Amino acid sequence: MKLAIFDFDGTLYKDETFNLFMEHLKQHPKYGARHRKFYLSILAPYLSYKAKLYPEGKMKENLMKKYLNALSGLSEEEINTFFNEIAVEMMDGFNSEITRRLKDHANSGFYTMIVSGAFTPILEATVKDLPVDLIIGTDVPIKHDTFQRNSEIYHIQDVRKKVVVHDAIKGKEIDWKNSYAYGDSYSDLSVMNLVGNPIAVRPDEKLRELAVDNRWEIID
Repeated sequence: MKLAIFDFDGTLYKDETFNLFMEHLKQHPKYGARHRKFYLSILAPYLSYKAKLYPEGKMKENLMKKYLNALSGLSEEEINTFFNEIAVEMMDGFNSEITRRLKDHANSGFYTMIVSGAFTPILEATVKDLPVDLIIGTDVPIKHDTFQRNSEIYHIQDVRKKVVVHDAIKGKEIDWKNSYAYGDSYSDLSVMNLVGNPIAVRPDEKLRELAVDNRWEIID
């Protein structure tokens, strides 16, 4: 079996979803009042990260958790509705070239995967019309039909992406040499190094340098 693995933010989707998440919360007619408390809660870890006092991975997970905290008390149905609203706003933001390649891989018999730190409900809503065999994102932990403040999350990022890919295909025989992985960030490297065909999509500086050195394909 050959795999085609796609990152989401900055790869299949051209922008970063978190910025859209924040704006949607701020402008929401029902939940907008929650934005100020959320925004104040993320200032310290974000500024510490910018000052290089806080690891990037830890900062991202912290921001995702605090964003969900802003939705605490909502039912699973309300959270899915909220994320579906965001998904509608995202429909025009897909990278047409990467979308075309995903469809081409699917038509060629590849097992297609999206592996992303974005919230799973967002991924499911935005790619529902694309030929994706498996979606792995950051799950929203629901207990007693609601998200409860300070619930632990497992943010899918960096080396965790490699771990969840291996877990997903456990017991299957994979043709890694002829598999593909698409990513835009150096943090996608753990997955890109698995395959014979890593593709850098509008890469950040560190990934671009590595892609050039290794003569990987770069899509700008």
